[in-house]
Amino acid sequence: MANHKATKKDTRQAAKRRDRNRYYGKTTRNAIRDLKATTDGNAYGEQLPTVVSMIDKLAKRGIIHKNKAANLKSKLAKKTA
Repeated sequence: MANHKATKKDTRQAAKRRDRNRYYGKTTRNAIRDLKATTDGNAYGEQLPTVVSMIDKLAKRGIIHKNKAANLKSKLAKKTA
C-alpha cells in the first residue's frame, strides 16, 4: 500500500463500503430464507413486497447482478401463485 493520504483514505472508504454491502446482502439473504420458511399464504403475500424491494436495492447498488435479482424475484413470486 502506498503511503499517500488519498490512498489511505480510499482504503478506509473501501472497507466501510465492503462492510455495509456485506450487511445489506446478509440481511436480504436472511429475509429471503425467512420468507421461504413461511407456510402461511397470507403472511407470504404480505412479506413478499418487502423482500422484493430489498432485492431491488441490492441490484441497484451493484451488490448483486440485475439478472440474479430478477431470478430471485421470479422464484419467490412463483410460490405465491
